[in-house]
Amino acid sequence: MKPRAEENNIAIPPSLLAEIQAAAEEEKRPAEEVLREAIERYLRNRRWQRILAYGEERARALGLTEADVPRLIAEYRQEQRQGR
Repeated sequence: MKPRAEENNIAIPPSLLAEIQAAAEEEKRPAEEVLREAIERYLRNRRWQRILAYGEERARALGLTEADVPRLIAEYRQEQRQGR
């Protein structure tokens, strides 16, 4: 079992806490596990959103549009087949 992090206090509105506890009971899991999973999903989604924003920024800087994507993929695949 992994060591637990230092205990922290986080304020959760009572209505949200009740919803978390109800979901945990329904799934027969500890509320802490449900909450931890939700936080992990949030952080993973946040990382993806940052990656997507970076990609959009780079595409704008390079003057690329969504219409360019199929051509660029085809060009890349052709280069890979040629051993570049």
